Amino acid sequence: MAFHPPEKTLLISRETGIKKVNLPLLSALILGFLAGGYISFGYLLYVRITANLPIENWGSLPELIGAALFPLGLVLVLIAGGELLTGNIMTLIPARLSNKITTFQIVKNWTIIAISNFAGAVFFAYLFGHKLGLTETEPYLTQTIAIAQAKVDESFHLAFISGIGANWLVCLAVWLAYAAKDTAGKILGIWFPIMAFVAIGFQHVVANMFIIPAAIFAGAFNWIIYLENFVAVFLGNAVGGAFFVGTFYWMAYSKSGDSPPLR
Repeated sequence: MAFHPPEKTLLISRETGIKKVNLPLLSALILGFLAGGYISFGYLLYVRITANLPIENWGSLPELIGAALFPLGLVLVLIAGGELLTGNIMTLIPARLSNKITTFQIVKNWTIIAISNFAGAVFFAYLFGHKLGLTETEPYLTQTIAIAQAKVDESFHLAFISGIGANWLVCLAVWLAYAAKDTAGKILGIWFPIMAFVAIGFQHVVANMFIIPAAIFAGAFNWIIYLENFVAVFLGNAVGGAFFVGTFYWMAYSKSGDSPPLR
């Protein structure tokens, strides 16, 4: 399978970041809403499969199976089309460090995509999880609440660190998708880093936008409890994607001084 070298992948990421901040508002909102739903598809699939595989009989195999199914969400985002906050956290950084976009454009994009991702994920959790009952009948209810409980029970600093690991891997998946020249290569590039972050148990802010509200709609928690988790995981995801992927690869492969600063 053909792929671009890292130097070319950096340029693709930079150009993609420029396009993202210049999307019309309506397009950004629609694509962000869809991405929130697509990630929720992957998480709901995870819940529906793993809930029927009790740990006492299957050991760690349910986690592996669920993790292998979860990447459906990012495959849909990157192949079908979508705007995902955690991917944008990385993609916009090479464009900014190359002085192709402004810091204000980054903040605006992240804000718009965060809101639209949240709307898509909560809509999905309410419509399919709550109204259709896909996360509120047994054994799926127990599994949903257990997953959400484990996430909100983590202290702020541990959720922050977990968020770093999650988006480091998620943004590597995005990076590999940009590197691949064909659809099959993109899917494979996405699959393994996403499977790894889910199997490890790292926290992803958009994935949490589905699973924790699903538990809230079931009466397990309230929105105030979720807020602390949201802030901690978002900040961790921002460090993992923007610094460990976007900034490091820009430092390693960019040619300094080739772009005049924006005014």
